[in-house]
Amino acid sequence: MSELAIIIVSWNTRDLLQRCIEHVHSSLAGAGLPYRVVVVDNASHDGTPAMLRAEHPDVVLIEPGRNLGFAGGNNLALRWLLGMPLPAELSIQPENAQPGQPQWLLLLNPDTEPLADALPQLVRYIQAHPDVAAVGPRLLNPDGSTQPSRRRFPDAGVFFLESTPLEQLFPHNRWAARYRMEGTPDDAEQDVDWLVGAALLVRRSAVERAGLLDAGFAMYSEELEWQLRLRRAGRVVYLPAAQITHYEGKSSEQVPARRLIHFQQSRLRYVRMVFGPIHALPLWATLVALYSAQLATEAAKWLLGHKRPLRAQRVAVYRQVLAGLLAGPEAETFTQRPR
Repeated sequence: MSELAIIIVSWNTRDLLQRCIEHVHSSLAGAGLPYRVVVVDNASHDGTPAMLRAEHPDVVLIEPGRNLGFAGGNNLALRWLLGMPLPAELSIQPENAQPGQPQWLLLLNPDTEPLADALPQLVRYIQAHPDVAAVGPRLLNPDGSTQPSRRRFPDAGVFFLESTPLEQLFPHNRWAARYRMEGTPDDAEQDVDWLVGAALLVRRSAVERAGLLDAGFAMYSEELEWQLRLRRAGRVVYLPAAQITHYEGKSSEQVPARRLIHFQQSRLRYVRMVFGPIHALPLWATLVALYSAQLATEAAKWLLGHKRPLRAQRVAVYRQVLAGLLAGPEAETFTQRPR
């Protein structure tokens, strides 16, 4: 019976996924820990399922037949592992695969590579600390430097100044710095509010208490909202001794406009859910104004003949981002006329 289940949601990341699985096996070799790798393939067209069948027949492959996103894909695997009802049209291979009763559930991005005994370290830690709901490793950039992954829960104002065009104007603002826990040591074990979801080991009982991820988040912020609920079931801990390389964004950089659209839409959804529509509306209006200004700037540079291929690409991205924002619920509220 598998004590550990590793869940990887993949979309057109065949080569990254193959390396990830190889590093998973290497990290767990000799640990004496029964485990199973479960891959949810979100309708890839790069040969991912064929690669898994040929190179990793021991991996459980779940194919929903469409792209469910990060939250939806992880939820599908969690449902199978927790014995919850599944869609009838689902494909699971091997056909005789059984979920068992794993006590530890690791959500792992396909663009990660666990180093040394990172995975056994995470499992040993959560086993030894029954009050911990989730634990995550130190994420490393490919050059070996630390990738910021610790976070505090945001207030509604953080999203105006963190990962928006305004941060380019105020790159060292104190709101974003506090949110990212900048200035605090990243080489010591510590409790945090939440961790970036590229690698997160969760206790089964905590998931059963907190529930699944909110699939309304197509991409981004889903792990933030989930850990807000997981925190009610126990602590969330950063364990820097366990190290995992993360090729950040490689699994989502294929369509840059869509990535940016999902990022900001998910943040708006989080603010709407946690703080209410009254806080989401000014954030939406600010984002529309900022991206409109960037669109106008790039269009003007294109007209002046400055790096036209680059400007044309950016104009297309900002147009799509604005279209996504203008299709959101805040747009309807903003344009409603009083009767």
